Amino acid sequence: MTLEQPLGSVVQGSLSQGLEVRLHPDVFVEDMRVGKFLVVQGMRSRFFCMLTDVSLGTGSPRILANPPDPNSFLQEVLAGTGTFGTINLTPMLMFTPGERSQESGVRNQELKANSKPSTQNSKLSSYKAQTSADIELLPVKTIPGHFSQVFDASERDFRAVFGWEDDPSRRNFAIGQPIDTAVPVCLDLDRFVERSNGVFGKSGTGKSFLTRLLLSGIIRKQAAVNLIFDMHSEYGWEAAREGKQFSTVKGLRQLFPGQVQIYTLDPDSTKRRGVRDAQELYISYDQIDVEDLMLVRGELNLSEASLENAIILRNEFGKAWITRLLAMSNGEIQEFCETKMGSKSSIMALQRKLNRLDELKYIRQSCPHNYVGQILESIDAGKHVVVEFGSQSNLLSYMLATNVIARRIHHAYVRKAEQFLQTKKVSDRPRQLVITIEEAHRFLDPSTVGQTIFGTIAREMRKYFVTLLVVDQRPSGIDNEVMSQIGTRITALLNDEKDIDAIFTGVSGAQSLRSVLAKLDSKQQALILGHAIPMPVVVKTRPYDETFYAEISEPAWEELPTSVVFKAAEAARADLGV
Repeated sequence: MTLEQPLGSVVQGSLSQGLEVRLHPDVFVEDMRVGKFLVVQGMRSRFFCMLTDVSLGTGSPRILANPPDPNSFLQEVLAGTGTFGTINLTPMLMFTPGERSQESGVRNQELKANSKPSTQNSKLSSYKAQTSADIELLPVKTIPGHFSQVFDASERDFRAVFGWEDDPSRRNFAIGQPIDTAVPVCLDLDRFVERSNGVFGKSGTGKSFLTRLLLSGIIRKQAAVNLIFDMHSEYGWEAAREGKQFSTVKGLRQLFPGQVQIYTLDPDSTKRRGVRDAQELYISYDQIDVEDLMLVRGELNLSEASLENAIILRNEFGKAWITRLLAMSNGEIQEFCETKMGSKSSIMALQRKLNRLDELKYIRQSCPHNYVGQILESIDAGKHVVVEFGSQSNLLSYMLATNVIARRIHHAYVRKAEQFLQTKKVSDRPRQLVITIEEAHRFLDPSTVGQTIFGTIAREMRKYFVTLLVVDQRPSGIDNEVMSQIGTRITALLNDEKDIDAIFTGVSGAQSLRSVLAKLDSKQQALILGHAIPMPVVVKTRPYDETFYAEISEPAWEELPTSVVFKAAEAARADLGV
């Protein structure tokens, strides 16, 4: 179907409920799929819409009472008149030629001359003559009139709404293609990284592949620097591909060897998997604060009384409170409780349960080297950091290490941002940082979000140049206030009603989008909505394969053809005046 062949006519609708469109007789209802991108040409404006529902209609109840025989002549006679297909559209954006256009006065005069009810085709031609810079898309505050024609979206429409990846004025990244159309849908990465974002979907829908795509785009376009807490060690070096036959996909370190640094909390596991040049990472007891234990109180089975006594111990012994506690005898605990008004039973229970921390391979009594400071130095140098957990991927290990590291980086970024606000020097501006966490509902659920550093980052760290990329299969477990701060939501298939409700927290027109989300394929499809994209759209996500590797990665210097190396060297010498 081309742009000049209308699919149907608007028969009724409202701004709040959307448009009802009756399909023309020559249009197959089976070609209309939920999530499809369509356009409606009104008398003055052009409306960009999403298809949210498909239904069948009849002109008379007698047809339903006495249906024609299959494949009969009567069935062909009724098609389009007695029986017809209808679709529901939700307008998302609109464009009115001449209203805010930057075109020359001559073209504006032509548009005004053509703005008559009988000149709809002329209006359509004038729209097609616009350049992308001339088109300013506006929020929908009205609807097209009766019998306005509906068209399949053209490549021109997609370019006008979603841009293109090689746009020199923006950092666009193609995340996929719309349903039934081979045109890239692009995210504006500058808008993407300035707010916290989420990748959601039930298990097995490809969240990790989606996240890998996004991180690759951020690195390739240099939109921000990444800190990735890699729970299952699948973002750094390589990961297994799902399928009947075993195969692997490249991680970020293989795609960008000079820009990605891997730190590991389990060096033995990292070496067994053949990861090169990974830096060891250890955490000492003096880096663990009471707030970190509050996050893992469920995994350690800590009572409220134990945490209150932990605060007493910290106030007395400072950063070394855990080391002192683990070394205390029963008599020393008794003496401490008598002088400091502590509870002996609670402190003894705390001592017993904190002994579990010795089972974690990355915990040390003390660390002469500042490993977290080394991560900060890598980030300041523009390196993207992947923290691998290896065999230490249980929830206690993951949540404790992630919170400890992120809390210290948070403090450093707050100081840097405050210095930048004081000096206003470009050299003092911190690099935009995106922190990726998995199992995000464990950090951001309503009962613990106040104690975790991630709750603070999600709510207020945007002004300090730090945002989150949360990856989760249970968005309903995330605090509603935090979900309302999620700027862009990339959602694969979800079945649970609570999870679907959580995705649309704070989203207008959520009811129509619910049906779109429920009809996604279980693989390689996602609904994208939010700050980094002009309107909600369903995409077939970009394949993460050899073609993608070639498009996204930069070849190593030694792999470049000799002629390219020679020309680059000559250019460098010319710049230096040699």
